[in-house]
Amino acid sequence: MTDIALRRGLCRDCAASLPSRPANGRCPGCGSPRLTIHDELHDLSIAHLDCDAFYATVEKRDKPELADKPVIVGGGVRGVVTAACYVARLYGVRSAMPMFKALAACPGAVVIKPDMRKYVEVGRQVRALMESVTPLVEPISIDEAFLDLSGTALLHHGSPAQTCARLVRRIETEIGITASIGLSYNKFLAKLASDLDKPRGFAVIGRAEAPGFLAVRPVGDIWGVGKVFQGTLAADGIRTIADLLRHEETELMRRYGIIGRRLYRFARGLDDRGVDPRGETKSISSETTFDRDIGDLESLKAILWPLCEKVADRLKAKGLAGRSVTLKLKTADFRILTRSRRLGSPTQLSETLYETALPMLAAETTGPRYRLIGIGAGELRPGAEADPPDLLDPDTGRRKKIDQAIDAVRAKLGKGAIIRGRGFPARR
Repeated sequence: MTDIALRRGLCRDCAASLPSRPANGRCPGCGSPRLTIHDELHDLSIAHLDCDAFYATVEKRDKPELADKPVIVGGGVRGVVTAACYVARLYGVRSAMPMFKALAACPGAVVIKPDMRKYVEVGRQVRALMESVTPLVEPISIDEAFLDLSGTALLHHGSPAQTCARLVRRIETEIGITASIGLSYNKFLAKLASDLDKPRGFAVIGRAEAPGFLAVRPVGDIWGVGKVFQGTLAADGIRTIADLLRHEETELMRRYGIIGRRLYRFARGLDDRGVDPRGETKSISSETTFDRDIGDLESLKAILWPLCEKVADRLKAKGLAGRSVTLKLKTADFRILTRSRRLGSPTQLSETLYETALPMLAAETTGPRYRLIGIGAGELRPGAEADPPDLLDPDTGRRKKIDQAIDAVRAKLGKGAIIRGRGFPARR
């Protein structure tokens, strides 16, 4: 590894290590112009791999005639954009954009309904290739993950940078989609790097350049700083990461609580989080967008119930239980409203999710009409902690037994074999 440590370059196509950038700008081995040159390139081992426009890229792979066309994956006219290929992005189309706005910006786009089963299978194939180079893979979503490649140089006969280049090449040739790599010395910077050079990118942030790189970035680049919190920080005169550097850790924690520590550390390029192969799930949810706006409680209740059943099924499938319940509503003018309640104990029961969400829903059905409703379980715990006996709620045991009986029937005869009363369509 001494020889590699003295080198500064990498061919992203053949993974050759180069001493510096060749005079003609091409790899002397394969002739590729796709080179990455960086002083710390072969010394960094934390990577973030992110598939490029994943859903749309999978669809283009399966339909080669769409290769040069703008492709949008998403719901109908009333839905939102789930993914947009890079051609569609040139027209301003972005994920989570209302579909009618996306089609107005790009009227010639090909719209494809999401095929989650296919995407999950492709995601598993990508995950398998990642796990073939290191056991330390932390999944973030179906199409992205952190990798810790520390100590793998001898095994793979090359630096972590070379291993990453070979990995994305295998993803292209064996699976038929593309991915981008961010390489750094911690997860925060690796994630930022992976967004710098998409698609088919390979970006590096080293220790020497991190302070200068971070200083000019918006504070929203820090994980956990959403739009609402950005507004709070802006009101306090904090808009860039450089603004954070003027404040001590104790001051930030006094103002903003525990996240103040993260603000202080991340602003200085410090992140001690390890790559966790368990890929801890933060919440489990389900939502749906309506064909027409709905404002009356009874109609919304009828839609909420099957979403609660889906969340309960997913909790059980993952061996998890939720300690909090969150209701999500999106108004006709696209404002998102969330309401949450914490439970006395973790649950896997659809009935508990529903009964907890119902008062929150009733409180919000006093005039506004909604285009989307969702339900989620958060503060996840091991499934073994779900729905313990409760002296204050003696019906918990009964509900749990009913759920188990229904699950047993459905497992044997199919999901449609038994339906709870509130699962039947309302009579008109």
